[in-house]
Amino acid sequence: MNAITLTVNGQRLSRQVEPRTHLADFLREELNLTGTHLGCEQGVCGACTVLIDGKPQRSCIASAAACDGADIRTIEGFDADPLMAELREAFSAHHALQCGFCTPGMLISSRDIVSRLGESSERTVREELSGNLCRCTGYVGIVNAVCAVSAGKSPVAQAEVVGIAAAAAPAPVVAAASAVKAAPAAVGAGGSEIRQSLTVDAAPEVVWPALKDIHLIARCLPGAEVTAFDGQRLEGRMVVTFGPIKAAFGGDATVAFDDAARTGLVNGSGRDTGSGSKAHGEIAFALKPAGSGSTIDLSLRYRISGPLAQFSRGALVQNLVAHLTGVFATNLAAALKGEAPTAPAGLSALGIFKVVLATWGERVKTWVKRPPN
Repeated sequence: MNAITLTVNGQRLSRQVEPRTHLADFLREELNLTGTHLGCEQGVCGACTVLIDGKPQRSCIASAAACDGADIRTIEGFDADPLMAELREAFSAHHALQCGFCTPGMLISSRDIVSRLGESSERTVREELSGNLCRCTGYVGIVNAVCAVSAGKSPVAQAEVVGIAAAAAPAPVVAAASAVKAAPAAVGAGGSEIRQSLTVDAAPEVVWPALKDIHLIARCLPGAEVTAFDGQRLEGRMVVTFGPIKAAFGGDATVAFDDAARTGLVNGSGRDTGSGSKAHGEIAFALKPAGSGSTIDLSLRYRISGPLAQFSRGALVQNLVAHLTGVFATNLAAALKGEAPTAPAGLSALGIFKVVLATWGERVKTWVKRPPN
């Protein structure tokens, strides 16, 4: 194993990596930055393009160990970048993407062209993008989008291109009312956080004992099962079934309650034996009075590595958490009334399909929305 320290999207981190690990796998599997796509894995297609010390490079043929001390910027690191925002709008307006697989690498290369060269001709853009392959668009929309964004611009100094402004870091998300969707924000290296609130039509003194009943909570949460709990440490699993995919994350966690503050913290990790994927998570919750009822503020920090990491993207998990907390709130309210929770044994394919459909719909609206005339 090799010890490396590098900066990824403005965050300094240290890890142990095998000498054979390439940067793309490190970013995707270890840091959960799945916006870096893997296509040919031979350095040809350009789907895995990232910035290494300010220059576009193929992460699929770059050794992670060789990047010790480097500054890495992936597509996730451009969320608040003004120039990248222009390119995203132009890609939508000029229909420069279809399946979207090449788009992260294409956007990073396009940003480099505009930053480094300023206003560029069609011929120049085509030459500069020759290392990024697209099998959908025929390149016309992509070239037109880059030309449109570059029009009237001058080359930018390298320091300005490489630097990541403090404002680019995701802002902390304040827990919102249950009517407002939770929003994901980056947490540490390779993790994400989702915060959400839910309301329960019962006083805090009634809800708090229920929240401390781990077995009751498991019965209210779809797919959750507790096999052992000694008051502080629990063992169990979470089952998800989606068509032919069935994942059962088995693991353990520690649980801590603060009766005075009515807060709790759960730290745990698990592994799906079928896919070999691993999950690490932390759930913090706080119970507060809200009129005649109660509000439960939830903060979920998570990181998934392995084959199932592709399903851990912020928007997808955001909608999944909203779905789960809605079911949980309904079942908890029923349990407080003495009724049996009706949570299914696992998160069903229909439930996930609704989540995926909602996520896809929101993403399509973002991608294809044309700027006003």
